[in-house]
Amino acid sequence: MKKCKTLEEVRTEIDKIDDKLVEVIAERSHYIHQAAGFKNSVDEVKAPERIEFIKQKARAKAIELNISPNLMSDLFSIMIDEMVEIEISQFRNTTNF
Repeated sequence: MKKCKTLEEVRTEIDKIDDKLVEVIAERSHYIHQAAGFKNSVDEVKAPERIEFIKQKARAKAIELNISPNLMSDLFSIMIDEMVEIEISQFRNTTNF
């Protein structure tokens, strides 16, 4: 991590990270669209065991990196909930034809 000398420099670095976060989430979303094509039901899309696994993995990584596991769990919950809805929509659109 870079040692910044001014608040402006810190903000510039944070802005760069925010851009990367959006790019990574967009990439994840593209894979979610693909995943819908491999599933056979809405229940399979919801996959509560998989969701729990992902959230626990994120919490463990947060602990390893010395950041709040609760923050990470909350962020992943929001992201996953939204992406499950996208995947359900994608699944329904794919299976209607």
